[in-house]
Amino acid sequence: MSSVSGHLTAEPHFIRSDLTSGILRLTLDHQSRRNALGEGMMAALQGALDRAAVDADVKVVIIAAEGPAYCAGHDLKEMSAHRSEPDRGRAYFETVFARCARLMTSVVHLPKPVIAEVAGVATAAGCQLVASCDLVIAADTARFATPGVNIGLFCSTPMVALSRAIGRKQAMEMLLLGDQISASEAKDFGLVNRVVPSAQLTAEATNLANRIAAKSPLTLKIGKEAFYAQAELSLDDAYRMTSEVMVTNMLARDAEEGIGAFMEKRDPVWQGR
Repeated sequence: MSSVSGHLTAEPHFIRSDLTSGILRLTLDHQSRRNALGEGMMAALQGALDRAAVDADVKVVIIAAEGPAYCAGHDLKEMSAHRSEPDRGRAYFETVFARCARLMTSVVHLPKPVIAEVAGVATAAGCQLVASCDLVIAADTARFATPGVNIGLFCSTPMVALSRAIGRKQAMEMLLLGDQISASEAKDFGLVNRVVPSAQLTAEATNLANRIAAKSPLTLKIGKEAFYAQAELSLDDAYRMTSEVMVTNMLARDAEEGIGAFMEKRDPVWQGR
């Protein structure tokens, strides 16, 4: 991935990558397979995220998709082809789910905010990808589901991200019924931040990304990491950890600059340190 503003690259048959003004837009584009998380798609997206993690020119990542499906989850046809192997596909299935877990945790651990821009249907591991992102902007045409229960394959790995993004009762409703829910229902559940008309989706996501990208990159990195870390701790441990984070943050040059700029009524000049 080039760090040149406006440079467009592509992972053949899987994703398009565009970096403009600090906003990296990754567009899933394997429409013949409904943007499913097959081996190629996962490798392409993993590579793009790994590069974004160390590219100082990337401030915010948007994950969008072409076509009526945002992401149809795992490529079941690709996976089922391995059932004829002596172990009935066990080794292959273990590899696929491990790669998917790494991909989802990479979204969470990425030191830059990640926004899902969802226009179509996000199901199973596709819904997992959405739930793993920091923010979700959805078109009013978007739909979400964890439908594995309907085909005898409970969405156990999507459940991890889903149950951390929304309430337990809402997560269990999605997991046990397997029904599609609308964008407005997803917003009520807490899975989606904003719902907009489809014609305004990209503009809304880009505007939000630009507003975030204007902040100190160091502060965003510190804050995102602390948010997910404290969520797994007890109340007392969370306060101990975040107090240490605040001290570290206060000693950063960007905090000194930001507080000074606030008191002097001027715009801050971030240095990322």
